[in-house]
Amino acid sequence: MSKHGIDQDALIEQFSAASAKQGDAIRKAVGDATLKALQGRELSLANIRQVLNTVAKAASTGAAKSALASTDVESLLAKAVAGMDAALEKAVQANRKALQQMVDQGADLRETQVKKALADIEKLEDTLFAALRKAADGAQGSVEAPWAGVLKATLAKGTGTGTAATATVSQLMDNVQQNLRDGRALGLRASKAMLDSYSTLVSGVLIGMSDALQQAKAPVATAAGRK
Repeated sequence: MSKHGIDQDALIEQFSAASAKQGDAIRKAVGDATLKALQGRELSLANIRQVLNTVAKAASTGAAKSALASTDVESLLAKAVAGMDAALEKAVQANRKALQQMVDQGADLRETQVKKALADIEKLEDTLFAALRKAADGAQGSVEAPWAGVLKATLAKGTGTGTAATATVSQLMDNVQQNLRDGRALGLRASKAMLDSYSTLVSGVLIGMSDALQQAKAPVATAAGRK
């Protein structure tokens, strides 16, 4: 069953059949599924929320079918959260690149669309937390305690998404101030079309980032195969 671009059945099956030593495989599977789903839609906060909720629910359903001990299930859920966080961090990077393009063209941080984009970036970590809380609140039986442990640990240490979001907003504000000092913003305005289609622009950037990463990996894999 596919929902919001995510093959839930595949994630559930992989999670339920995973051994305690397959945490990294779970992290990669969840991260790849989350990123692919984010790339397949306009990168709005509402769509991101849907993707995270769907992935977290699939992980929870799969974990409930696992025969592993509670501590091992908690470890796998923590890896799943790490995968979601890694994918969401890439979304932050895509937002940063898209906003930087707009700033370079003279966008003012006071413009409504830009202010909303910055506010949404700052909400991404809380959106991830909300998805985890929802999964934890809906957990029953064997996954209730593991989800509670994962949620507590994640809230305590924070996420890569939160760190990246804070750095992104700070950097963009610094860049705008530098543009103003240098006089580069004078006479420049980001086009209204670019501002109005911001979420679509970010989606394109996110896809481009992944394509570039795959192209960078290809020569390495080819070279390795020749040895």
